[in-house]
Amino acid sequence: MTTRLQQTFVYILLIICAALVLYPIFYTFSSALMTPEEASAYPPHFLPGSFYLGSIIAVFKLVPITTFVTNSLLVSILITLGQLITSSMAAYAFTNIRFIGKAFIFALFMATMMIPWEVTIIPNYLTVKKWDWLDSMQGLTVPFLATAFGTFLLRQFFLQLPKELFEAARIDGCGHFRMFLRIVLPLGRPALATLAVYAFLNAWNMYLWPLLITNSEAMRTVQIGIAMLQFEELTVWNLVLAGVSIVLLPSLLLLVLGLKQLVRGLTAGAVKG
Repeated sequence: MTTRLQQTFVYILLIICAALVLYPIFYTFSSALMTPEEASAYPPHFLPGSFYLGSIIAVFKLVPITTFVTNSLLVSILITLGQLITSSMAAYAFTNIRFIGKAFIFALFMATMMIPWEVTIIPNYLTVKKWDWLDSMQGLTVPFLATAFGTFLLRQFFLQLPKELFEAARIDGCGHFRMFLRIVLPLGRPALATLAVYAFLNAWNMYLWPLLITNSEAMRTVQIGIAMLQFEELTVWNLVLAGVSIVLLPSLLLLVLGLKQLVRGLTAGAVKG
């Protein structure tokens, strides 16, 4: 009886925590479908009185949201592909190739995860400016094409692959390149999918770096473009929340579709046996 009461209490607590986390998202989408009068009413309405799409249509008229979304998609896809390529190759090297100082280099590589991005933002900005990459696609993507976290994640997964496969491949005359393409990448799809979801969401939600290096509307990403819906004289919150809803849709969709892979990949290597 005591165990059942404890489980009931835990489930109630989890439901309350989930409601607190999901309420801002629910209110954002609800306000995006409200009329201006409903959105500005006090006390605020919990649900829209009707399915009003005027705010969403107004967002497309006020700012070039299609350009912003396209830029963010392109940046996110390029960063995701870059991290998949560099992290998988580095993880394979740390897992299956013997070389002098491998443990030290890997430890040094992982130590970069403890350096906050804000510490490196000024050197990166000066480098990008020197290369004349300001307000360009390469400036938005190249600094993020490699990641220590992605390398660590894939390495932990690659360590779980059966050693017998690699020994049999070596006996058959396979080199590292063929083993990487024919064995590691096909078997590592769960971890690669996890890294892809993680990298895409991080790139999609970037704010500070695009704000720093982009100047024209043609290169603005969606996170920066939404700020253009706030005016100095007046802030129409249903318009702002309608824009936020448009921004949230791709990331929420990807998170729902890739949540299982994300959890599976993040826990890879946590339990042995």
